[in-house]
Amino acid sequence: MVIKVFLASSSGSTAIKKKQQDVVAFLEALKVDYAQLDIACNEENRMWMRQNVPEEKKPANGIPLPPQIFNEESYCGDYDTFFDAKEDNSVYAFLGLPPPPGSKAHAEEEEEQEEEEAEVQEEEEEEDVEETQEEEAE
Repeated sequence: MVIKVFLASSSGSTAIKKKQQDVVAFLEALKVDYAQLDIACNEENRMWMRQNVPEEKKPANGIPLPPQIFNEESYCGDYDTFFDAKEDNSVYAFLGLPPPPGSKAHAEEEEEQEEEEAEVQEEEEEEDVEETQEEEAE
């Protein structure tokens, strides 16, 4: 799965440039595999981005501004939703990626899985005991 970040290489807006730099720097820090797709120099990228941002996420004028983030074809969000995910320590979930091994979220996931396995094993043991008791009763 490749994360696609739609950017504008020649944006006149310093706010947009800072947001783009923030997203890219954070993804690099997390060592997330991503691709930068320029909408300023590539009409295909611009049209794809505009067509694939959900209607409810588009601004009033209907033209979404970069950065826009996708996981392959699946829309993740814009800078504001990325920023919120960053603040909530939920960037991997925002991107639709599993948490990396050794992370807190990964440890919690493993713990839940171990608990579920223990419950299943307990149930199987109880069933075995019941079967043994039934056999002894006969």
